[in-house]
Amino acid sequence: MSTPALDVSPALKTEILFEGVRYSDALAEAAEHAVPNYYPYRFQEGEADPTGTGKATIPYLMITEDQTLIRVMGNGSSAWSVQGSRDDGYRLTNDDSGLEHAITFQPQDVWMSTFTSDGFPMAQVGVSTHGDMMVINVAPGCEYFLKKHDGQSMRCTFCAYGAPDERTAHLGQVAGQVDIPEITLRRMQEVMAAVMAEIDIRHIYLVGGSLADPAEEGQRFLQLARSVKESNPDRVPVSLGSAALPEHIIDEFHREQLVDAVCFNLEVWSEELFSKVCPGKNSYVGYDGWIAALEYAVKLWGSGRVYSAMVAGVELEPEHDMDWQQAAALAVQGAEDLCSRGIIPVYSLHWPAGGKERPDYQTRLRNFFETLAVEYRAIRERHELQVWEGFMCHRCAYMQLECDVDRA
Repeated sequence: MSTPALDVSPALKTEILFEGVRYSDALAEAAEHAVPNYYPYRFQEGEADPTGTGKATIPYLMITEDQTLIRVMGNGSSAWSVQGSRDDGYRLTNDDSGLEHAITFQPQDVWMSTFTSDGFPMAQVGVSTHGDMMVINVAPGCEYFLKKHDGQSMRCTFCAYGAPDERTAHLGQVAGQVDIPEITLRRMQEVMAAVMAEIDIRHIYLVGGSLADPAEEGQRFLQLARSVKESNPDRVPVSLGSAALPEHIIDEFHREQLVDAVCFNLEVWSEELFSKVCPGKNSYVGYDGWIAALEYAVKLWGSGRVYSAMVAGVELEPEHDMDWQQAAALAVQGAEDLCSRGIIPVYSLHWPAGGKERPDYQTRLRNFFETLAVEYRAIRERHELQVWEGFMCHRCAYMQLECDVDRA
């Protein structure tokens, strides 16, 4: 089975997501003024290492001339590298083809090195940006990490982000406490104002760690959304990124006009896969309950305003025993079903920690991702659905292709 071809801009984005970039002097210079990557560049054996440490900080997000946002991955074997300078402009170059593309990187904005009025670092308040999206996450700790059933952790198998750690401590998040501390919300509001004064924000996304009780999680997000609304005078579109919530709480979000779109993340398609990959979501909400909540949201906000993030490629983990063709067929089936209900799935590329050690993994994952992207575009067209500009766009979707494919 051959993979369909992507258009120029999505094809370049896919190439960089999978091939990454080699270390260079220009990449090192860019790291001095760009938002730093969560994952450092790790030098391969035999690769020249000017740091002498085996690793180096690199930029997090790359921006092409047409404003496509791409997450940066370091790879000493890549034919792609960054050349140029901040003064003369950066270029993404390919040794094999000779292709060049003018690029920039998401900068470290002024607010990131500023303090709130009570002396707290703004960068630690739970507000971040990627492109023109502001993400609010003032309660990142997920209770699923603290729960076990018959010895099995309830956390999603792909997730390492939600573990309670120093972030939850300095945000005042305490296990078992539903309400967000008022001081955390005041600081958040102050940082929101600073961000929007410096950046043209077009989307606001509310996220946070899950609670074992969906009703309690809903109450926490209601508190958060009301506080965000107070600090959003220009009515920048706000999207709710909680777990699937009870209907009476979904009603409250709609009645108070707190959010403009909803994104309850199902993560994977099929009840069998959901129970394995998302045991906490399956235990505390359930597969059918999750889809029912998405359908209920469609009744209120309408078709095209309800989304579900999906982890594209987790199906290829060895415990699921699928080849890439079977995984792509399952994902496409899910896209068709969800779109038929007015729900738009958004597929984020899965970068597993150990996947690159399997010789054919990257090839299989790329075949899966490209096939899904092309076939899913046809599904959206057939159902007359398109990702709403207020929810997400090519300027902020750094690990997804839907917005890039639709505008190509």
